[in-house]
This record gives sequence, structure tokens and C-alpha cells, in this order.
Amino acid sequence: MVQFPAEVARGVLEDLDLLRSCAATSDGVIHLAFNHDFSNFAASLATDLGAIEAMGEALVGSGKPLVITAHANGKTSEDAALAFIEQGVRASIVSLAPSVYGEGDKGFVPELIRIAQERGSSAYIGDGSNRWPAIHRLDAAVLFRLAVESAPAGSRLDGVHDEGIAFSDIAAAIGRYVDVPVISIPPEEAQTIFGFLGMIASLDLARSSEETKELLGWKPVQHGLLTDLEQGHYFSK
Repeated sequence: MVQFPAEVARGVLEDLDLLRSCAATSDGVIHLAFNHDFSNFAASLATDLGAIEAMGEALVGSGKPLVITAHANGKTSEDAALAFIEQGVRASIVSLAPSVYGEGDKGFVPELIRIAQERGSSAYIGDGSNRWPAIHRLDAAVLFRLAVESAPAGSRLDGVHDEGIAFSDIAAAIGRYVDVPVISIPPEEAQTIFGFLGMIASLDLARSSEETKELLGWKPVQHGLLTDLEQGHYFSK
């Protein structure tokens, strides 16, 4: 295996000079960071936009890749990244499934587990047939590598393995391992039970990554979310 030397530059998204400098001396940029402060989401979106503009400016005329990650209400950031295509930047967007799972996951699944543990029940909304797509973090990492290597400018790439797991099945798996009842709740109680996840927990988000697989030759090889829950690492703390 060929190994390439790399240096670590620690900073924050607000340090635009550092972002410009690092982007200018890199072979390409993969933008994964986001400040998940839901108490001031508008400020988080503004910070994200500033970071993308700073890194994109540093890549102008280089032909190098700029790969950003889609997120809720992030259309302005996406448009800003794609605008750099006309300035000689190979910009593309990766849209990940809402559940990016695997050992070390700090996203939605651990939050659902925490809620189940604290409330003494694992809930789903209505009949729980709304579907969530999911992707293992290692498969996602390969997708980002392929994107920075070869995604055509303007590509929108779907990071999905499980195309749609019924939310009730996720709740059932959590309930089984936390050893709490699995219950249905009406939509009007979703915000009370799930907090900021209330709206997302009720959405039917199923989608496919077939076009992305065909475009990049990407093939997810890790096990699915429900199998990952059986590994026990989510419940060993």
C-alpha cells in the first residue's frame, strides 16, 4: 500500500485564514465539519457558508476538487460550492443518509437510544412505516474518497446503503437491547418525546444510491444498520 505523508492543522470553522491556507496547499478539499448547535442553527449555516467560500476561493483556477456534505437547509452552501465550478474548481456534493452508523457514531441512533433509556420506552410515530436510509461510516469514507478522486463537477452523490428501514424496526431493535417496551405515539407527541428529532423521526426518507454507484463504481460492503445494532457497541457504555 502506498502511503502519503500528511500534516494535521488544528483549527475551527471560523478561522477562515487557516482554511484558505490549508485548501491552497492541498490536493483537494473534503468538507465534513458542521456546528450542530440547534439553538442557533442560522449561525451554524452562516459559518458553514463562510467556510465553503473561503476554501473555494483558495482553489479557484486549480481544477482541484471541493467535496462538501449536504445538510438540512444547506441550499445556500450547496449553491456557493457549485458556483466555483465556473472558476475552475471541481465541486461536488455528497448527501449522506440520516443515519451514518458504526462504532463511534455520535448521531441520531445514539440519541434515540438515550431517549429510550431515559423515558423507559422506545417509540415510533403512528404505524412506524416511515423509512430511514442508512450508511456505515466506513462505506461513507470510501464514497468521499471516490468523490475527491473522480466525481465530475456538479455531481450530487447519494450516500445510502440501507435504502429505507421502517422506523418501527429501528425502534424495535433499540427496545430489545435496552430492554424497554416498544410503543407507538401520535404525531402530536413527537416533539415532546424526541425533542429536535421530532420532525425527522416522522419523515419517510427512503432513497436510492444506484446512480452514485454507477457513476463512481462505489459499492457499500459493510453490514446494515439493524445488523450493526446487534454488534452491541451502541449499548456497551
